[in-house]
Amino acid sequence: MFIQTEATPNPATLKFLPGRQVLENGTLDLRDAENAAQSPLAERLFGITGVSGVFFGGDFITVTKNAGEWQQLKPMILGAIMEHYMSGEPLLAPESSAPSDGGEFYDPADAETVATIKDLIETRVRPAVANDGGDITFKGFKDGVVYLNMKGSCSGCPSSTATLQHGIQNLLRHFVPEVSEVRPV
Repeated sequence: MFIQTEATPNPATLKFLPGRQVLENGTLDLRDAENAAQSPLAERLFGITGVSGVFFGGDFITVTKNAGEWQQLKPMILGAIMEHYMSGEPLLAPESSAPSDGGEFYDPADAETVATIKDLIETRVRPAVANDGGDITFKGFKDGVVYLNMKGSCSGCPSSTATLQHGIQNLLRHFVPEVSEVRPV
């Protein structure tokens, strides 16, 4: 098994590409060891000293560190990922539920505007953000402000503010005049 790695814009996060499907639907952002019980692979990864976050996408895994250097952590992470796939264990524990982003909020009168915002996020934003090892999902819309949930390498990334305000905010304002601002949740 050959696992590729890619740097992300977040220096604390590295993207791992196992060359096979990781998560069938959606994404799963695990930000602490307590939530790792949802996944045998996440438990293995959180067992490595210095790992502070694990994010599963369709065909990638991003790992966030809070201590140590990638030179020392990367071989241990690669070993844990390879060990998981060689074991044949499922990614998610049988008793865990499907990934959920929780509820969305917006005024039903804004449903058409929200549909346009969601479409733009799905077709133009999420594919680009996935290339960097993260995900951004719609959370809400109120008084011209779009609220987005940032996950994976996007969460805590030094360039995430620029991505939100100069990239996503400008895109949404261009296509949806009702949008005045974009904020992370």
